[in-house]
Amino acid sequence: MNYFKKLFIACLAVSMIFVSACSTTSSTAGNGKKAAFPEEKLGWMLGSQAYTFRLFTFAQALDKIDSAGLRHVEAFPGQAIGAGSKEQLSHNLSAEGRAFVKQLLKDKNISIQAYGVIVPGSEEEWEKVFVFAKELGIKVLNTEPKVEHLDIISKLADQYDIKVAIHNHPDPSYYWNPDLVLKALEGRSKRLGATADVGHWMRSGLDPVESLKKLSGRIYHIHFKDLNEFNKKNAHDVHWGTGKLGLKNVIEELKRQKYKGMIAAEYEYNWENNMNDVKISAVNFRAAL
Repeated sequence: MNYFKKLFIACLAVSMIFVSACSTTSSTAGNGKKAAFPEEKLGWMLGSQAYTFRLFTFAQALDKIDSAGLRHVEAFPGQAIGAGSKEQLSHNLSAEGRAFVKQLLKDKNISIQAYGVIVPGSEEEWEKVFVFAKELGIKVLNTEPKVEHLDIISKLADQYDIKVAIHNHPDPSYYWNPDLVLKALEGRSKRLGATADVGHWMRSGLDPVESLKKLSGRIYHIHFKDLNEFNKKNAHDVHWGTGKLGLKNVIEELKRQKYKGMIAAEYEYNWENNMNDVKISAVNFRAAL
């Protein structure tokens, strides 16, 4: 009896170890997925402006975005689609081209969150943009619109239930200062807001955190950069957290505002080989959370 009792106890111990090991492995795998995208707990979608990879096709840009550990893209007009398509990605894309792009995004497992920066020249073109965005599931249109088109955009944003965000290029661009963006938003649809380009604010000598505070509650999209110099037009991109941005302060301000939306890497440097720069920047960003 002692032999069988010892054998039973030994088997029971082995079983418990096996169950414990399986449970640990499963838990680690589940947490690993969460750990890979910690920003998602805050409602942030870390991705890239396809313009970062403007020297390549849209299909190649999606591959680079995936390799950088990102899952979301902001498209820009004029980029060759590639992967067998001879068209360029824009709101003038054919029905076949739109179906091709949607399938491409599905195959790459990357969501298209935004489109821009666009400056349509007429109400007719604006409507074409909204129809295009609705069909592709685009959530935000980034623009530096003509002032006379603001009321048109406001109406269409409500009609199509799509957000429109005013982007800031550096001074002397019309919307370079957040005060000018706020003025443009006055009395218009709540679906109109801002695309906060923190790097361009730096080039214009504006503090990114203070600029974010001014636009609190109306920031619908972010172009993220870190630069090697402050208040200098030709400052260039560096890995996030290694430049003059103040990465942690910007992150804390976005947390304070309870920002929800895409944070798009727009790495405008080392154009021919900047995928690893984006990847390192994403790692730094996630570590700073």
